[in-house]
Amino acid sequence: MFSLPVYNTEGKEIDKINLDPHVFDGEINEGVLYQTVVNYRANQRGGLASTKTRGEVSGGGKKPWRQKGTGRARVGSIRSPLWKGGGVVFGPHNRDYSYNLARKIKLSALKSSLNAKLKENNLFLINEIKIDKPKTKEVVNIFLNLKEKIGDLNKSTLLLSDKMDRSLRLASGNIPFLETNLAKDAFAYQVLKAKKVIITKDGLKQLIERFKK
Repeated sequence: MFSLPVYNTEGKEIDKINLDPHVFDGEINEGVLYQTVVNYRANQRGGLASTKTRGEVSGGGKKPWRQKGTGRARVGSIRSPLWKGGGVVFGPHNRDYSYNLARKIKLSALKSSLNAKLKENNLFLINEIKIDKPKTKEVVNIFLNLKEKIGDLNKSTLLLSDKMDRSLRLASGNIPFLETNLAKDAFAYQVLKAKKVIITKDGLKQLIERFKK
């Protein structure tokens, strides 16, 4: 069974929690991780590349010259794909690359990503994160207090909280290395992308509840 210390916002260890063995079992399924990463990236694709067919290019409605008797090849439109400025025959068009994955696959990938961070010693627990005013300095001070326990936070850090009030959302938005999300909305790609993952104590409970539904 794995266990993790719980820190407060001053960087002091105040508790230790035994992690749920049904979620934190140390197993990493690389297959489902690959599927979810490909799925996430596909869903982010715009699919905006587009070319015009001869029917979509403006102009070319009039036959440039008569069919016979000129000595030139017959042409029906100056927008023929054979002509400069004409349409494109088999060019790309707008398309949707997104697709859905089964809920079980997404949960399995999330579980594997959390276990991966645990094995890397890059998963940390904090009792709660609460600030009085939407000041970036207040959030930065919390991470400076945690630096001794967690290490260098200049790299990408993901904070998963049980709740995200307006003050915390505004204050954390200006910190370049920090990404925030509700624990109940976390997904595998987001966890994998972060170098370090910090979860609030109640946020961890929300995460575990997701696997029991």
